[in-house]
Amino acid sequence: MLWIKALHVIFVIAWFAGLFYLPRLFVYHAQSEDTVSRERFKVMERKLYRGIMTPCMVLTIAFGAWLWLGYGPYGAWIDAKLVFVALLVAYHFWLGKLVRDFARDDNQRTHVFYRWINEIPLVILAATVILVIVKPF
Repeated sequence: MLWIKALHVIFVIAWFAGLFYLPRLFVYHAQSEDTVSRERFKVMERKLYRGIMTPCMVLTIAFGAWLWLGYGPYGAWIDAKLVFVALLVAYHFWLGKLVRDFARDDNQRTHVFYRWINEIPLVILAATVILVIVKPF
């Protein structure tokens, strides 16, 4: 189970790297004014989301489920953690919608909006780490 835990943590880190970086790309994309830059950001966003973030999300959930089944559900902290995981998955798919919006040149928001949404995964990460390490309930 230690190998499964290690793989789970590795893919969590990789997924979060993308969750932190993609909104930052949106900031720069929303600020770009020339066609060459906008097209470059479209490619970067698509490759990050489809090629890195989504596979890492799937593997994070798969190894997490394996751990959960292996150790068994215990404590209310795991229920709270699963709520945060569900929120994070919803956030991930919402970012995918934003990738598609940018790909269609249909962005309706400013770079300031994307700076703010970039903080969402940090809040979820902090809450989840506290739940897993401290197990407050």
